[in-house]
Amino acid sequence: MSTDNTEFLSVVKNTAHGSRLYEEEAFTQHGDTSCLLHSIAVAYYSYRLAKKLGSVGFCLPELIRGALLHDYFLYDWHENAFPPNGLHGYSHPYTAWQNASRDFTLTERECDIIRKHMFPLTLTKVPKYRESVVVMLTDKWCSLLEVFGRRMYQNETVQAAYKIVLAYKTT
Repeated sequence: MSTDNTEFLSVVKNTAHGSRLYEEEAFTQHGDTSCLLHSIAVAYYSYRLAKKLGSVGFCLPELIRGALLHDYFLYDWHENAFPPNGLHGYSHPYTAWQNASRDFTLTERECDIIRKHMFPLTLTKVPKYRESVVVMLTDKWCSLLEVFGRRMYQNETVQAAYKIVLAYKTT
């Protein structure tokens, strides 16, 4: 595995430790992709995009952590498309942010990533940081690939991160 991904895997491990991130495995996101695998993929490909753009000016640890937690809503939206606080597509960023805020001390940038990743669907929630824009765009791209069944998550770093998070299920 490339040492280039050490930072990514380190942030995944630190985020997974003591969290409920592994619970996302129980919920399907799009197609047959779990919410956990989706979140890891969004984090990884956001990280890679930021690196390609020249990581200067990006806070990579916050980008990775915000992306990992962007769908930390922890319920099956297929069974509960109309949760008490509104339609899932519009409301889940707020629910994910509430859950993440309970489990983590979040930076302003991480909050922005989580709460605004559904822009432009959530028109009034315009991303403030470049990290938020990268995660928002990567989330759309990953979601499209999941819906149309393209299997892009066999990447060894994505799989390594997935195993790291699941290892915390037993601790």
